[in-house]
Formats: sequence, C-alpha cells, structure tokens
Amino acid sequence: MKVLVLGAGVVGVTSAWYLAKAGHEVTIIDRQVDVALETSYGNAGQISPGYSAPWAGPGIPLKAIKWLMQDLAPFMISGKEIDTQTLGWMTKMLTNCTEGAYHTNKARMMRLAEYSRDCFINLRQELDIDYEQRSKGTLQLFRTDKQVSDSKKDISVLEECGVDFQVLDTDGCLDYEPALAAVKEKIVGGLRLPGDETGDCFKFTNALAEECKKMGVKFKMKTDILNINTDGGEVVNVSTSRGKMTSDAYLVALGSYSTLMLSKIGLKVPVYPIKGYSLTLPIIDPSKAPTSTIMDETYKVAVTRFDDRIRVGGTAEIASYNKELEEKRRANVEFVVNDLFPGGGDIEQAEFWTGLRPMTPDGTPILGETNISNLFLNTGHGTLGWTMSLGSGKYVADVISQKTPDIDNEGLSVARYS
Repeated sequence: MKVLVLGAGVVGVTSAWYLAKAGHEVTIIDRQVDVALETSYGNAGQISPGYSAPWAGPGIPLKAIKWLMQDLAPFMISGKEIDTQTLGWMTKMLTNCTEGAYHTNKARMMRLAEYSRDCFINLRQELDIDYEQRSKGTLQLFRTDKQVSDSKKDISVLEECGVDFQVLDTDGCLDYEPALAAVKEKIVGGLRLPGDETGDCFKFTNALAEECKKMGVKFKMKTDILNINTDGGEVVNVSTSRGKMTSDAYLVALGSYSTLMLSKIGLKVPVYPIKGYSLTLPIIDPSKAPTSTIMDETYKVAVTRFDDRIRVGGTAEIASYNKELEEKRRANVEFVVNDLFPGGGDIEQAEFWTGLRPMTPDGTPILGETNISNLFLNTGHGTLGWTMSLGSGKYVADVISQKTPDIDNEGLSVARYS
C-alpha cells in the first residue's frame, strides 16, 4: 500500500518508520528544508512516560489565575491573539478540569506513553543510533510542602498504572542530582520516575529519518501542503506546491497545523498551539550541571542534561499561531537554570528558541481512523510528542495496516469528541 505522511516532525518520521517496516511504500512531505525543524527541534529533551499527565485537572483554573499574576509566570495569555478558536479550546479544557476527567485522561495518556517507552527500548535493540540518550529518570522537584501533598493524587495513578516511582526527601534528591547540594535549602522533596529518559529529539528524528531512507521511505521536503482533496468519503489526492500527490492512505501528522488543514474538509479536531520556549546552554562546569532531568514543579520548567549542553524548556503561552520569539519570555526558563544549577552552563552563549505544542483539551493525542475511509491522524501530543512518538507511530501503522494494535484503542481516536 502507498501511504503519504503529511509532516516530518518526530511524529511523522516515527510513523513512517513503522509503516515502512510493515511493508508499505511511504512518502513524507513537509514545507521545511529538513526534518524536525519546528516543534521537534528545541523541546525539553525528555522521554517521560512517568510524567504523562493532562494539564486539565482539579484546581487548574485557580492555579492558572495565580500563575498569570506571578512575575515568572509558567502560564501566559496573549490577549491580542484571542479568537473564537482559542475560546472554544479553552472552554473544552475547562470541562476536563474535574477529578473524573483527570483520572480518565491520565490513564489514557499513561497507557500510550508506557507503550511508547517499550517501543524505545525495542528500537535501541534494533538500531544503533546516537541521540545523546540517558536513562537516569526524571526528578520532579518540590519547593513547598503543599507540592509534596498535592503529588499524592498523581502517585495514586502511577500505582494504578504500575509505574515505578520513588518519593524522596531533600537528601534523596541530592543523591540523584548532586549539583543541587549548592541550593539544598530551596528543596523540600521530590518524586523520581526512574523509567524516564532524556536525549536530543532533533538528533533522534534525523537519525531515524536516515534509517527510514534505508527502508525506502521518500522525503519530499520544501513542499507546501495546500489542500486535502476528498470525494465520496475518501481522500483522492493532496494538493501541494509540487502538484497533486496521490496515495492509497493518507496520514496527517502536522502538529498544531493539523487543525487548520483538516478544517478545510470539515473535520474538526480540537488541537491548539500552545507556545513554549527553551534555552540550550553549553556546559562550562559538569559538576554544577544536572545528570538527568529536573522538573521544577513551581515554575513548570524542565532542566535536562545532554552530553555537553543543558536544555531548559518551559512556559505555556496561549498566543494562537504567533511564533515570534519574544525576549521577555526568556526570563522564566533562564531563572530556573540559574537558580538550581548556578555556574553549570554558559547563559551568555545560550540559544533561545520557541515552538508550538499541539495540545488537545484532554491531553490525549488523536490517533488512528477518521470518518474519511483512507485518512488517518497522528496529532495533538502537546508537551509529550517525543515521549509518545514511537508508541503513536506503531499504533497508527497497525491501524492503517488493519492489524490489531498492541494496546487498547479506547479513547484514542477523534471519535471521542463526537
């Protein structure tokens, strides 16, 4: 079967890999000059199945209001970008801020993320690719006793899903991240997720793309995707800047832009771009740098160790499709790395970056079949695109191949919104 994959980020490339392994003739198209140059380029560097949780949850509306009033706010709204799509998405998210919805959504996300973690393990056994990977876990860092108390509801879901975790006191946190000893007085405890991993998503996607090419996958870069053309309940072709492209099956993996493309054919998906920022610093003193990933619960910022760099990612900004790199948004991520790991990296040489996270209002991505017979989706992963990429790619490849997926399909398709 011929399959056309729209989008060459980590989700599109992992999908192409599994589709090619299933014996399909795969072509990827993307507007960029190479793979992983948008949201997959500068993310926080985490493969975090244990940290897979929806943003919508009990108490989040009140927390969001408090965050908006902080000097170093982890959440911001750009008023000039508010439109009907933004308001509609925010309304849907608010309806998911209940105890029952949070429990259901987190369980769905954990199911997919844990499966994806296993796919990463299997992939490394099959391929020898270097993406500066480390398997030393994530440490969710608590600065207040209330954060320790609030973590109990997440722990209950981890227990239910069978995810390994460790509840740590201050000294326990220092055992895993010795550089934090310099700021010991700021830490009251932590929750460690030993199954989490780290690495450079950009390097990973490029390395896997090379393996895809060996499998016969064709990459049509610098190709603008203009329209998906349908007739009689199926896709007949895709209009691009290189002309029309025809295939047997079509997979949309366009991240935040999936919404705009699919709306043209009457398919509504609640995927909204949540703007995030990151810094990448060269390490100047390894003893003062993290060994793995720290998630600062207060500022919602992740600090991740690469081989000779530190990646700092965070901030959630509702700004529609505005990709302007605003210098004032740098303050939050810069503060956290300086506050927790002073002297570890060279902040003056840091690369500042922004990208659009494709978020669903319930946190779970949208995978698999649609009401258009040969059109399939792999989008809406939010902050967990890399974490869920291999599991999502394998799942969607199985659906397209008409093979029963390895995990339960409950709640994963776009049908859950109808």
